[in-house]
Amino acid sequence: MTEKFEFIDAERAAAAEAAELPTVARMCALLEVSKSGFYEWRGRPVSAAQRRRELLADMVRALFEAFDATYGYRRIHAELVRAGERVGPELVRKLMREMDLIPVQPRPFRTTTEPDPDAPDTVDLVKRDFTAQRPGTKVVGDITYIRTWQGWLYLASLIDCCTREVIGYAMADHMRTELVLDAVDMAMRNGRLEADCIMHSDRGTQYTSAEYREKLVELGLRHSVGRTGQCWDNALAESFFASLKNERVHHMVYPTRKAAKEDIARYIELFYNYRRIHSALGYRTPHEVRTEYLEFTARRVNGHEICSPGNAGQPRTVCPCPFAEE
Repeated sequence: MTEKFEFIDAERAAAAEAAELPTVARMCALLEVSKSGFYEWRGRPVSAAQRRRELLADMVRALFEAFDATYGYRRIHAELVRAGERVGPELVRKLMREMDLIPVQPRPFRTTTEPDPDAPDTVDLVKRDFTAQRPGTKVVGDITYIRTWQGWLYLASLIDCCTREVIGYAMADHMRTELVLDAVDMAMRNGRLEADCIMHSDRGTQYTSAEYREKLVELGLRHSVGRTGQCWDNALAESFFASLKNERVHHMVYPTRKAAKEDIARYIELFYNYRRIHSALGYRTPHEVRTEYLEFTARRVNGHEICSPGNAGQPRTVCPCPFAEE
């Protein structure tokens, strides 16, 4: 009954601008409800539950738009809980469906890997375990491409397995080894790599070249590669590229490589590392996890081994501070 009254009320509002629409009496007759019942329903005060639902709907829409339609109901729910709201994920999903809020969808995967058949054998030190007890000890790298009106722009990135932070990246109009070396240099300048850190990648020619190997030896880093044709062996790096393209690149048009570089750098530095929450991190951002690690190490230096429990009510799928498990 309520659904019929809501329909009549919506059509009644539209009737003010369209004289050809049927009257309230006519619509009530067509829907087999009483006219007096409709006006009684319309005069009732809005319930507290309905006001709460409308408020949540406004918040869901605001978050959906704030994150450029990249968040599904799980991340929207996590953001609401982080803000102190008490709401279940199923209600968030239902509200998004009612408002027809559909997050952007990924496009088919294409690889840029060109294996070097003459490269010496290197073991896989990761074996699809993309976790780490502390930052700077296990890193994955890969290369992708971005279309511009001037031609392809190639992006090499390094992702920390502990924090999911992009700790180094480089962009150029080529895929030569110097591109991945520039990304390594950036990570080193930022102090994001520890001695003996595992540097994992696919078997692309850039990552199996003598120049790249020599660079890792010089820096005291360990070389690791996945198997040929096995994208899951470097799934964390592929996941970042999928997020970058699905959430940003595929919705942009880049007239120049310079414009693409600036936009991608903003996405990495201002959004991905600092604002984007990750389910693998207990719906925290990479910046939050790295900050927790720094705070933990500071407490340990002062003789305290206990980590803070984190924000009250914050959903977690992992320990609030896994660093204490060492």
